[in-house]
Amino acid sequence: MPEQPQNRPRPRDLDIWPLTTERLAIRPAEPGDADALWEIYRLPEVGQWLGWWPADRADWEGLYAEKWHDYLIVERDGAVIGDLMLRIVDGWAQREAADRAVSVQAELGWAFAPSAAGQGFATEAVEALLRLCFEELGLRRVEAGAFAANEPSWRLMERVGMRREGYAVRDSLHRELGWVDGVLYALLAEEWRERAEG
Repeated sequence: MPEQPQNRPRPRDLDIWPLTTERLAIRPAEPGDADALWEIYRLPEVGQWLGWWPADRADWEGLYAEKWHDYLIVERDGAVIGDLMLRIVDGWAQREAADRAVSVQAELGWAFAPSAAGQGFATEAVEALLRLCFEELGLRRVEAGAFAANEPSWRLMERVGMRREGYAVRDSLHRELGWVDGVLYALLAEEWRERAEG
């Protein structure tokens, strides 16, 4: 019988912050990060693929106030270049096993400044996020989804070892493009370990 997670720590409660990589520092978002992230999220080229693009600064303030708890800030030389979304969720389970599926996986997401594109920063940050999920949090699975037309995002998922599990035809309503295709990627803890050891 699989072990039930015992008092799994929340990401913000870990004693690892800031998490550093070769070129980046990653830390939990705070309310005061709203200004720096607004400079990224307000850009049309970023908003094109977001599920919740702010209409204006007031809208951003309201959205950010609801969402910042699930975000990690990515910094390069002290400047905010993007963020990572880490939402711990329950796995699907039959009722009799539901207690063993509590907080065992995560939904991931990200947004980066266009000026940070093409330099490997997103790959470096998401690899650190996966390490956090599997080593520090002990999760069993992570998932990420995207519009199929958002090739940079799903290519990133593939670069960090995630596997395409689903391609859905016209399942996602885009604000400008209408009904478009979506993709779902995932990675299991054992797959991540094999890749890390290989």
